[in-house]
Amino acid sequence: MAASSTRAIFFALGANTGIAITKFAAAAYTGSGAMLAEAIHSVADCANQLLLLIGLKRARKPATAEHPLGYQRVTYFYAMMVALLLFFVGGLFSVYEGWHRIHAAEPLNDPIVALAVLGVAIVLEAISLAGALREIRKVQARRSFWRWFRETRQSELMVVAGEDIAALGGLVLAFAAVLAALATGNPLFDALGSIAVGALLIVVAIAIMLEVKGMIVGESAEPALRAEIRRFVESQSEVGRIVNLITLQWGEQLVIAVQAQMAPQPSAEALVAAINRVEHAIQTAWPQARWVFFEPELPRTPDDRL
Repeated sequence: MAASSTRAIFFALGANTGIAITKFAAAAYTGSGAMLAEAIHSVADCANQLLLLIGLKRARKPATAEHPLGYQRVTYFYAMMVALLLFFVGGLFSVYEGWHRIHAAEPLNDPIVALAVLGVAIVLEAISLAGALREIRKVQARRSFWRWFRETRQSELMVVAGEDIAALGGLVLAFAAVLAALATGNPLFDALGSIAVGALLIVVAIAIMLEVKGMIVGESAEPALRAEIRRFVESQSEVGRIVNLITLQWGEQLVIAVQAQMAPQPSAEALVAAINRVEHAIQTAWPQARWVFFEPELPRTPDDRL
């Protein structure tokens, strides 16, 4: 999981660094508001990817007495920071810039240059998105992209995918705005393009915030994995019946708590050994299940229910 996220982040960081430099140069030369909004967006994206890398590094810190389960969930905090930057620095600034240019419209200087730069940026951003989607397909299984987005617990990969989609959509909108301004000679289209880019970034940022909020509050493992773990535990000969099963996604790791009626055992020592075997089997099947807590229950008799 970490390798997939890291590769996707570096894909995006490399693409956005080159795109940001080119966009700023083109914005200064052409005076395009849509281009400037896109340039600021690319800088925000670069900062976002650096934040995600910092989050992944800090998540590897060893557990301490104050943080006995480790720092894995720190990645959710950095993912939320990325969403906030995308909302304020990318989205609101773009809307403000467009609104300002509506009231102080200026003709574009050589919009052909802006179109060329945006065209190159679209190609680079498409390559970055293709890299992110390639990593997503490794864990997407048969789910649609939207279902994966709603169910995934990989905050970094989700954020990178959301950013890339917003960036590519924003570039297409900016290209269309500059092209309309060139065709009509009316710079109003450029200003409207900036507002459209900002609106798109705000929508994507809110979608990311809502998903990351669930992770910060505490979410179980993905539904399919949760069901698979339940089936696996129920199939163990030592387990009679699951009373309750709780999973908690902890960054890239899992916390699993099982309350189950155990099959009859000849002694307390045999019961402990049976529990240890089940815990070991779970952690062998899912190495990311770093913590497995098992609470045995005796089979209930008719007298117990009186």
